[in-house]
Amino acid sequence: MIELLPDISIKLDHILSGLPQLMPELVLAATFLSSIGSGLFVDHRWRHGTFTITLAGIILAGTFSVLQLVAPTASGALFGTMSIDDFGRYIRILTGAISLLFVLFVHGNSEFKAHPKKTADLYSILIAVQIGLNLMGMATSWLMVFVAVEMVSIGSYLMVGYLAREPLQAEASMKYVLFGSVCSAVMLYGLSFLYGFTGNLDFTSPEHIQGLIDTGPLLVGAVLLFVFAGLGFKLSFVPFHFWTPDVYQGAPTPVTAFLSTVPKIAGIALLARILYAWPADSYAYQHLHTLILLSAVATMLLGNLAALAQTNIKRMMAYSSIGHTGFLMMAVLAYSTGEYTILLFYLTVYGLMNMGVFMLADYIEARTGAVDVEGYRGLGKVLPLACICFVVLLVSLTGLPPTAGFVAKILVFSAVFNQWQHTGEIGMIVLLIVGALTTVVSLFYYFKVPLNAFLRKRERASEIAALPSSIVGVALLITTAVLLLGIFPGWLIGLF
Repeated sequence: MIELLPDISIKLDHILSGLPQLMPELVLAATFLSSIGSGLFVDHRWRHGTFTITLAGIILAGTFSVLQLVAPTASGALFGTMSIDDFGRYIRILTGAISLLFVLFVHGNSEFKAHPKKTADLYSILIAVQIGLNLMGMATSWLMVFVAVEMVSIGSYLMVGYLAREPLQAEASMKYVLFGSVCSAVMLYGLSFLYGFTGNLDFTSPEHIQGLIDTGPLLVGAVLLFVFAGLGFKLSFVPFHFWTPDVYQGAPTPVTAFLSTVPKIAGIALLARILYAWPADSYAYQHLHTLILLSAVATMLLGNLAALAQTNIKRMMAYSSIGHTGFLMMAVLAYSTGEYTILLFYLTVYGLMNMGVFMLADYIEARTGAVDVEGYRGLGKVLPLACICFVVLLVSLTGLPPTAGFVAKILVFSAVFNQWQHTGEIGMIVLLIVGALTTVVSLFYYFKVPLNAFLRKRERASEIAALPSSIVGVALLITTAVLLLGIFPGWLIGLF
């Protein structure tokens, strides 16, 4: 025991020296504990107590993340299981910003206000999920990857079933848990093989890379497919997308907005970090590159074509989200180490657009009861501000000027085209063609909303007042940001 004391002392010193780099996560951990205490002892006296603590904690954690961007060099923490570089810090800021929008969304949601559970526990779950998202964006160890993915997954299961009162909601939660558990088990099985092949869990280390090189290509390909299943669950790309439409439709709208946005941002960042940690001429890189390329093509096609047949707004946006996942994967293939501007720009714009659309869909449903496209008939005259913002965000999701979505897609297309010029890879051309075609296809189902809202009349005239709403106010700010970033994209690009 005495012989181990020096080793324990060295490890403690290492942990303590890395704590300043983990200040955002420490702040979130303190916020998590405070929110639980507030839910138990404060909310019955001051009903906004947990909301205020959660809001303050996310803002404070984001402030520390911004301050860390001035750090001169990248550094690791927790024995090299994470790389706290600029890319990871930007992802941390982005996930924090979207989580902040989620808190505001929940606070203004009538369904959560009316439910006996209230929102205190949901805020605590959110903070735990955000810690997992931060770890996903910075992980360089398979062990940390699995821990982070499970933190996000377990919290997401609880979010989906938080308000379960109807069979559809209970079914959505059950499907999510069962499918997620299977994918996690398959991923863990694949990680055990990776450790057996390399004797190392750090996927950026030379020993790990050499171990993969020394392993047969067929074995590496099969094992990466297992790991791909776990990441596919969080990103909901084909063929791991089956749970998405039912879960998105059955979950509370704020939760649907969150699940379709933030886990994808962190998951895409993790996927990019894994892919570009390996040499381009290695079997591991080539197998993973091929898996991403094939899945991106299939995901864009299936997501957008399936969305054409949907009439339920949330279900249509679920398939739209699947289609955008394919586009995000295309952005990963266009990304290269140290040149993450385009990827971060697209992730930021996608996060804003998606959250704004679901906020407006929730507001319109609360005011009119409309859940299907047909229910939007004539609402352009009744709820003009909400419908105009809705249409602008859908135009941005399509990728039309003068919105930020147009700029984001142009940047990705340009980067993929440059990759094809340098490598001559036929897969890049396939991505460009499929991306362009599915962008055109998306116009047809997105156009259903303005078609009904502004060009068709309501069959039954009803008195619907456009009451002031904090959700519409936030959505208006998001819409304004999307338009401004479409006209002045340099404002955001210059920050990266």
